[in-house]
Amino acid sequence: MGWTKRQYIEAALTEIGLADFVYDLTPADLQMSLRRLDSMMAQWEVRGIRVSYPSASTQAGSDVDAVTSVPEAANEAIITNLAKRLAPSYGKTVSAETLATARAAIAGLTTFTARIPEMQFPSTLPRGAGLKPWRGGFDDPFMPEPSDPLLAGPDSEIDFE
Repeated sequence: MGWTKRQYIEAALTEIGLADFVYDLTPADLQMSLRRLDSMMAQWEVRGIRVSYPSASTQAGSDVDAVTSVPEAANEAIITNLAKRLAPSYGKTVSAETLATARAAIAGLTTFTARIPEMQFPSTLPRGAGLKPWRGGFDDPFMPEPSDPLLAGPDSEIDFE
């Protein structure tokens, strides 16, 4: 089971020295921290770091108690990088160890979530001299037309909401 957004926020605040037994998190602090968390995760999504984090569903924001399906490998990166973003808002300075951990964790997460894009050959590229129709090859001496990667298929639709 994944962590909730509240657990990420509380862990990040603990990372900067605001433990829950010392500091009472107000609803305004929680909403500000949630907006920062959602913003950070949206930025990661744009950079290609996709970890199945549920984005904000409405203009008003997202549910702080929503359970995420983020893999365990991403937790350290989320907590330490959120701590880096929240620290100035609380007048705190992030330790050098947290900064180094955040840097290493995001580098590891980038490697963990990296996807090698598929390359399609242009239709002007010849298949090769060894590909003969009588050997079970194709009659067309050139590669097929590249396919559009956004096509959903004949029985489905792509919904952009």
